[in-house]
Amino acid sequence: MDFSIQLTINGESHAISLDDPRVTLLDLLRERLHLTGTKKGCDRGQCGACTVLVDGRRINSCLALAVSLDGASITTIEGLARGGLLHPVQEAFIEHDGFQCGFCTPGQIMSAVGLIAEGRAFDENGVVDPERIREGMSGNLCRCGAYAGIVEAVAKAAGTVAGQAMSEREKAA
Repeated sequence: MDFSIQLTINGESHAISLDDPRVTLLDLLRERLHLTGTKKGCDRGQCGACTVLVDGRRINSCLALAVSLDGASITTIEGLARGGLLHPVQEAFIEHDGFQCGFCTPGQIMSAVGLIAEGRAFDENGVVDPERIREGMSGNLCRCGAYAGIVEAVAKAAGTVAGQAMSEREKAA
């Protein structure tokens, strides 16, 4: 029995036929759609290497059945850069050496983008809070131990994104 689902992935609509309802989003992305930036680490939801955004929320794609996401909008690491320009989180990871071997980097970046969008990088006064960032990123493991650079990168990107949002609000007013 085939299961038909519709997904928007990185802004592009996909009609997908699944012959097995047990296919995870991770396997669909990597094996069928060849979006290999999303990494398969533990395949048990413990390392965060497979983090993507589904309808703007961070998830471990190894734990999500693709069939359960019919109609969802998914953003992977391949969908962050726009018009040849890196996303502010990607730029900050480069600037602050937020990676070493790079295996966990796509999941780290996607988690950071979600964390910032959720407003969880800021304290109650709207100030970037490294402790909140560490806590919010704790589901993403780095075997190389690049955590200091990761936190610095997320803090820098959070400030950049917040500044861009403020600038957009001022233009609209």
